[in-house]
Amino acid sequence: MLKLKRLGKSELEVNPIGLGAMAVGGQNLFPQVDEPMSKDVFTTAIQNGMNFIDTAFYYGFGRSEELIGEILKETGKRHDIVLATKASHEFIGDDIVLNNTPEFLTKSVDEALMRLQTDYIDLFYIHNPDDYTPKDEAVGALKLLRDAGKIRAIGVSKFTPDQLEEANKDGYVDVYQGHYNLLERSAETTYFPYMVEHGISFVPFYPFASGILAGKYDENMTFNDHRSRKPHLQGEAFAKNLAKVEQLRPIAENKQADIAQIVLAWYLTRDAIDAVIPGAKRPEQVLSNLKAVDINLSEDEIQIIDRIFTVGN
Repeated sequence: MLKLKRLGKSELEVNPIGLGAMAVGGQNLFPQVDEPMSKDVFTTAIQNGMNFIDTAFYYGFGRSEELIGEILKETGKRHDIVLATKASHEFIGDDIVLNNTPEFLTKSVDEALMRLQTDYIDLFYIHNPDDYTPKDEAVGALKLLRDAGKIRAIGVSKFTPDQLEEANKDGYVDVYQGHYNLLERSAETTYFPYMVEHGISFVPFYPFASGILAGKYDENMTFNDHRSRKPHLQGEAFAKNLAKVEQLRPIAENKQADIAQIVLAWYLTRDAIDAVIPGAKRPEQVLSNLKAVDINLSEDEIQIIDRIFTVGN
């Protein structure tokens, strides 16, 4: 039986494998993804017990939220899921700037509620820190929105450790979303101890490191989207990382699992991590990711994976 995980100090309980909905309506980030497929991905997720859905205004500049709102209305599944969204990007003329002011966050929550066609958001994140708003004031605004019932839990994303500490001065932060995967493990020392000490859930983004950790790439792979700018997917670094991923194959075969499922299962052995939100562009990827919750890694397997991806190896 699936064991739900509680997010931070909140009352939210989620399937530890969720859906990062960047590709659902996020054509500004994934131009090759069409909306019918996006709808199929999202519908497959919510129909198969994936109850933690993570979106943002930045994903399609509101289109991801609109699509999710439409599907939730059509399916009547709103109260079955834990819905997370984010804001911090503001259009000023043709420019996009970051804004964490209480006024902007309050307005952003109201606008997100309309796009999502709901009267509450389960988890609302400040998507990126700006350079001028005191972070405790920004989170204080979200606390007022939580008191008003518009949001149920408070998150921040991409804050530095100092910004996070300031944001959590009054203990209001429930979830932190940050960069973490087997190829980028610095959060284990810079964030994880604080998370555990303060009862904050760490939700990693880029869990598959733009796809390489899913075990589907080979040396002939080329990229024509945002991945073409990722250093770990270029040249010698790409070859070295592919070799590391291949070392996971014996563990995956022993478990009758895919490499991607092994990677997700390993993340869930970390004390600070209560949920992972891999993205998906096709429904079958959603179903594959969900199988990770049934994989139990032995202590030896956990340590082997740890050693393979230790910095310097």
